[in-house]
Amino acid sequence: MWLLRYITNHSLSAPGAVRGDFRGGSVDAAGEHKNLSLCAPYGFFSLPPEGESAVVLPLEDGEVCLGVVGSADGLEEGEIMLRSKGGASLVLKNDGRVLVNGRELVV
Repeated sequence: MWLLRYITNHSLSAPGAVRGDFRGGSVDAAGEHKNLSLCAPYGFFSLPPEGESAVVLPLEDGEVCLGVVGSADGLEEGEIMLRSKGGASLVLKNDGRVLVNGRELVV
């Protein structure tokens, strides 16, 4: 999350870096950016929902979608949230608790 925020804040003014709406594998910004690879940490895979604000960064051999611009939704520094378009969520809290759809998982 912090890496995406850092890149977004420091790269959008760079030549070629753009922010636009995600549309089925492409991003509509000043122009349309098609056939994008999606960039994520190893082991994480997702396809952004239509209309999400996505960041595209040029590379030597094409362009890559770094992900979508999101919000921390009340998370404290160091906490992690996974959330689906349908509203399902998993939150890892700093105190060791795990919340599934807002309810504490009791083991």
